[in-house]
Amino acid sequence: MPSAVTPQRRSREISSNDEDIESSVAAASSAAKRIRVNLNGDAAPASSALLLSNAYEPVADEPLQEEVLRSRQTKAKHQPGSIVRVKLANFVTYTSVEFLPGPSLNMVIGPNGTGKSTLVCAICLGLGWGPQHLGRAKDVSEFVKHGEQEANIEIELAGDPQRHRRNPVIKCNIKRENNKSTFSIDGKPSNKKAVIELCKSFTIQIDNLCQFLPQDKVVEFAAMTPVELLRSTQRAVAPQEMLDMHDELKEHRKQQKEIEAKVQSDHGGLENLENWQRTHADDVQRMREREVVKQRVRYLETARPFPKYREARDAHTIAKKKKKQASDELEALKREVEPSLEAVNAKQAYQQQVETATSARRKAVHDAEKAVDSIDRKLKTLHDRKGELEAEVEAEKNGGKDNRKEVARLEQNIARLKKQIEEQPPEFEISGYNERIREKQRAMDDASRRVQDLKRKQEDLGHRGRDKNQRIQQARQDLANLESQAGQQEAKLKSLSIDTFRAWEWIKQHQDEFEQQVYGPPIVECSVTDLRYVDQIEVLFQRGQLLTITCQTKNDFKKLGNILHDQLHLAEINMLHMSGTLDNFPPPVNRDQLGQLGLTGWALDYISGPEPVMAMLCANARLNSTGMGDRDTSAEHFDLLQNGPIENWVTKRSSYKITRRREYGPSAMSTNVRDVKKAQIWTNQPVDMTAKRDLQENIEGWTSELVDFKREMDEAQVEIEKIRATIRDNQEEVKTLQAEKAWKQKTLADIRALPVKLSQQEERLAAAQQSIAAMRQRLQSIASKQDALTHERAQAAIEYSLAVESLQTRHAELYEAEIALIEAKSDLAYLIEKNTSVKDLLQTKQEEVNECVAQVRHYSDVAKGIFAEIRQIMTGWSEETRTFVEELPQNQTSEELEAEIESERARLDLTHEGNDRGVIQQFEAREQKIQKLRENLEGLREELAEAEERITGVRDRWEPELDRLVGMISRSFGENMKEIGCAGEVGVAKEEDFEDWSIKILVKFRESEPLTPLDSHRQSGGERAVSTIFYLMSLQSLTRSPFRVVDEINQGMDPRNERLVHRRMVGIACGSDSLSSPSSLDQEQQPLNNNNNSTSFDSVTVNGDILENGNEVAKKAAAAAAPVGGSQYFLITPKLLPSLTYARGMRVLCIASGEHMPEKADKVDFERCVDLARGLRGATTVAVR
Repeated sequence: MPSAVTPQRRSREISSNDEDIESSVAAASSAAKRIRVNLNGDAAPASSALLLSNAYEPVADEPLQEEVLRSRQTKAKHQPGSIVRVKLANFVTYTSVEFLPGPSLNMVIGPNGTGKSTLVCAICLGLGWGPQHLGRAKDVSEFVKHGEQEANIEIELAGDPQRHRRNPVIKCNIKRENNKSTFSIDGKPSNKKAVIELCKSFTIQIDNLCQFLPQDKVVEFAAMTPVELLRSTQRAVAPQEMLDMHDELKEHRKQQKEIEAKVQSDHGGLENLENWQRTHADDVQRMREREVVKQRVRYLETARPFPKYREARDAHTIAKKKKKQASDELEALKREVEPSLEAVNAKQAYQQQVETATSARRKAVHDAEKAVDSIDRKLKTLHDRKGELEAEVEAEKNGGKDNRKEVARLEQNIARLKKQIEEQPPEFEISGYNERIREKQRAMDDASRRVQDLKRKQEDLGHRGRDKNQRIQQARQDLANLESQAGQQEAKLKSLSIDTFRAWEWIKQHQDEFEQQVYGPPIVECSVTDLRYVDQIEVLFQRGQLLTITCQTKNDFKKLGNILHDQLHLAEINMLHMSGTLDNFPPPVNRDQLGQLGLTGWALDYISGPEPVMAMLCANARLNSTGMGDRDTSAEHFDLLQNGPIENWVTKRSSYKITRRREYGPSAMSTNVRDVKKAQIWTNQPVDMTAKRDLQENIEGWTSELVDFKREMDEAQVEIEKIRATIRDNQEEVKTLQAEKAWKQKTLADIRALPVKLSQQEERLAAAQQSIAAMRQRLQSIASKQDALTHERAQAAIEYSLAVESLQTRHAELYEAEIALIEAKSDLAYLIEKNTSVKDLLQTKQEEVNECVAQVRHYSDVAKGIFAEIRQIMTGWSEETRTFVEELPQNQTSEELEAEIESERARLDLTHEGNDRGVIQQFEAREQKIQKLRENLEGLREELAEAEERITGVRDRWEPELDRLVGMISRSFGENMKEIGCAGEVGVAKEEDFEDWSIKILVKFRESEPLTPLDSHRQSGGERAVSTIFYLMSLQSLTRSPFRVVDEINQGMDPRNERLVHRRMVGIACGSDSLSSPSSLDQEQQPLNNNNNSTSFDSVTVNGDILENGNEVAKKAAAAAAPVGGSQYFLITPKLLPSLTYARGMRVLCIASGEHMPEKADKVDFERCVDLARGLRGATTVAVR
């Protein structure tokens, strides 16, 4: 890919009489082969070929005319931080290019699309700022030229002699692949942060729109609020301390407002609390007195256990004395009655001895009775055993009788079997029977298979008949539908979407399964009420809207969707849930206004259907807001409709749709017009006779086939009945043969089994005879057992007799002991009765002692319980409670204490009852809160005073400096506006909050009007552009930035304002003493175009003025000795007006590309082109003279 290089030039001497204009041209490659327009916007004609051909040929060193204009060296030089050189490679539209801007005003010109704004993008990205400051692409990789993988930016900044030995060179490499940028400074790898820090050291502010205003940020700058403009202005012309002080003032004011809000809130709260305290002070005092009484009652109630303890302790002492006295009296009485009691005791001991003997003899009697009972049970057991043996003998005898009978029967059977064996068996041929049976079975199987075949034929005929019948019914239904409107619409639905047709057929059959009615597509549910508008109605709908099924509930919507998709597997289904009504869709204007717009009604007026379906169509097709007309829209009505609320309307032949982009202003709109086509859906077309005839023929043919099917089925049924009769006859014959065969087989088997049966009978006979012998042996064994049992019974009888005698003896001994016991008890009762009075006296005295002991124990327990209660109570006592109880009288009784408590309670009843403690606590808490609020208020007032002092200190330093800077800006702005015959001033709008301080720009463009604020409502776009550029120029003398960029700010200006602004800009940027007017050439010149496939430099024609170009001139201009005018300035514009004012130090950077550019840059001598143009101008001047 060719790259831009500095062209070879012949050496020239610089004349002091040359114009004070210096020009440098950068050429770039272009991706599109098209003829560019010149700087005045005219296409370059073919007549420029002569100039091009001369420019390519080398010429002699001598000038063409004596008055050849030469560029004169300017005194300006680059200030520190200004841009000396910009070199690009594979960046946006450039393959390779190098810019050499001048130290003052640089005008970058060229047709649209040649890459003027690309220079601005390169400055921004090359100096470390991001693409967000350009308002174009979001990623840096988008700035890499199409088809390339990386781009390079190289920017040389003018160095500060005090800090730099040479100019810093910043290089930026952009990778497309990872969307990353890498940087280097003076050939050493670096990073974006270091590059930005270097730029900030030169006070370069790419992110400040007052210094760097790219093309896509012009609108953002115009929309900048006055508050934002103030901050941007300070960043542009004021030191950082000014911004810091402004931010500090904002923060101080914010803190001051917070403190003031706290002071106001606390002061209001304090007043409310103090008023409440004053209002309730008397009530609280009474409550406090009542609280004292309540506290005394609590103290008295706490002291209740103490007199009770004293009383229990005294009672315990008295009870102990009584106990000791009663015990002494009991001991004395016992000693007195002791002789009488000894006789009673002796008789009691004798009675106990007799009772012991009686108990022993009673036990002996019981043991003897048990022995007699045991022997008696043994005798009963032996007797039962005797009966069992007798039953066994009887059973054996009975079994012997049965065995003898069985022996007789078996002997008879054996004799009969022997006789049968001697007889001959009958003859029997079984194979003949089997063959006859198999023949009959095969005949039945063949008949059964024939029956199955006939049945399958009948089933097939039945299926085919049912299918034909269904087809006949469907054809009849289709025939009826052809003659009905609903049927025609369903036929159209089927032709549009077979899936939707099947879904609608299913819905009609299952409507009762849904919560509310489900409506079919509008094609079957709706109809056009006025057929004159049918074409206009149909143009409003898309295919999907005509096929949409409407559900009234979400559950029905979900259920139907699952059925249609998951069960029926239908793909092309459109469904909507619509729960609203037509009341939710009002028209945008009323009927009268609609008539004034040339429309007859709304689309909703000419179509009818169920309300949910109509609401769905209003939501999706806007039937309620689409107007309908019966004639074409006139120009007058179109203007009214275009500026009115209606966005859609349809006439006889056209459909209109207006699209408004409100974000771009009220005039940003577009109108889409479509032709109205012939209706296809809601039409009253005649019945399709061909389809009707086809259906009728199909019905007749299918009916004839049904008759044939029935005849064949009847014939098959007759044959089946015949075959079944044959099968039944064969079955009877088979049964007869099988029965005869079975009888003969059984007879033969019985004869063959006779020897076996004989052997079995003989074995059973032998077994019966053995059983009889075994019975005789068992009877002998039973007889032996009976003899042994008789001996055992005799022995048991003897033992029983002896046991009875022993029992009689034990009974006699028991009777003797019981008589002695009766005598002892009688004697003891006599003695006890004789000493009853003594015993009663002892018992009485003992009871008295026991009662005294119980009293002592009771009073001791009571005293201990009360003492434990006192100890527990005293653990939680306060010092006041302890002192109060100690001061109570020591001899005070419980009754006296209770009386005092009741007295104090009576005092409480005389005062107001309520939540005294809670009210008092709240009163005291409020008192503490009041004190705290007073302390807080005092501290807040001190903080407020400190905040005011801080604000005053900062404001006294910031505000005068701000007023001075804005005053200087205002004077410069006023002078700039005055230069063009207008007026303007700049001031600071000072609000209470420093965040709301703003720049206030007042302008006046007409003599009769006053100064008014600059905004989008009062001034035109051109006036705002003039004011904006003048404001930026007013910052020039105060600027702290080494360069300033403005991209196409002059696009909204009229020619007059553009000339005035241009002159003022040149004067400010280059110095007012360097202004000059250009001379004109009588012969119009055309610009040189660059070939599309090459990157080089060319010259530029500015309304006939050929400006000298080339890197050598630019380098000489950059080496000027002394600065003239302001800082470096870049003005980007696609065109220049003729006869503009230019000045010394001004440089024009021309961007040119095109299909006539040469392959190599050194083949074009742009300096010769300029010399040729100047020579022609000089020749013209001489001829005129």
